[in-house]
Amino acid sequence: MSHNSFGHLFRVTTWGESHGPAIGCVVDGCPPRLALTEADIQPFLDRRRPGQSKFVTQRQEPDQVRILSGTFEGLTTGTPIALLIENQDQRSRDYGEIKDRFRPGHADLTYELKYGIRDYRGGGRSSARETAMRVAAGAVARRVLEGVRIRGAMVQMGPDRIDRAAWDWAAVEENAFFCPDRAAARRWEAMLTEARKSGSSLGAVIELVAEGAPPGLGAPVYGKLDADLAAALMSINAVKGVEIGEGFAAAALTGEANADEMRMGADGRVRFGDNHAGGILGGISTGQPIIARFAVKPTSSILTPRRSVDRFGQEVEVLTKGRHDPCVGIRAVPVGEAMLAITLADHLLRHRAQNPDAPAEARLPRN
Repeated sequence: MSHNSFGHLFRVTTWGESHGPAIGCVVDGCPPRLALTEADIQPFLDRRRPGQSKFVTQRQEPDQVRILSGTFEGLTTGTPIALLIENQDQRSRDYGEIKDRFRPGHADLTYELKYGIRDYRGGGRSSARETAMRVAAGAVARRVLEGVRIRGAMVQMGPDRIDRAAWDWAAVEENAFFCPDRAAARRWEAMLTEARKSGSSLGAVIELVAEGAPPGLGAPVYGKLDADLAAALMSINAVKGVEIGEGFAAAALTGEANADEMRMGADGRVRFGDNHAGGILGGISTGQPIIARFAVKPTSSILTPRRSVDRFGQEVEVLTKGRHDPCVGIRAVPVGEAMLAITLADHLLRHRAQNPDAPAEARLPRN
């Protein structure tokens, strides 16, 4: 029974563990004749790569990707694309003290109860190390999504939210937090420095935006785009909540405020007055920007002792040594972008298969 694959027509299967020799993935269903080389994938991996600032894990992994199959002379062939990244900076000795102890907030206990065996070195398969392959697969998905722009930003760290009036996409690449508000980024630097020095951690909220996605992606009733997107984002390590558009805030709105009114443009395209729905109605994309947010819990690997139990039923105290992200939400930004890209690529191929003549934009026929 395999649960390591995601998608239907554009299908991604990942494999590997945090301290194994390598991690990898297979992307199946990618259309042929798309330009693809390692150079198209590497920039996205570099954005997620560890060790780039004092605010992320100091594990030094170059994360150089290799394409093993599925391309010829720089083009996809339509056959499975195999991608590989070698692990080069494992320090398994850091985990020797917790090999028989279950770290609170981690998957140690559940893996033990489910399988009766677990790889305690960095969490094994449950480690966020696996997300590097999601980012690599997301780069392939972006080649399928011609004309669709996918971006992500951290909009909250701990209890501190950005000022949306100060949002500037250019700022996202200027700081270590993928933060669109320069003033918030300065505050977060002080907050996370304090948390890191005390051996603690902070959570975060990430916002994703996809612009240029055509209408019609998603299907009733169990193939809804927002349902699949929620599942994709919830599958990311440490994610504990997902919302589309206004999300939970919609519960505080009236029906009048929440309804996205529509008008006809002179060019025959439907114009929306707002986008409370986040670009998805009835599980089907409207052609508006698709907007999603996900909440990331504080990193569970902390130096503060926490009460727990061990494999022998004894009560113990656990503190986690090693190299860890004081805010795992930082590197979750490119991972979230990748999962959004994979979901949209899969739904785009499904949509084309069922409805190849569908319009590429929200345009109605004239009488």
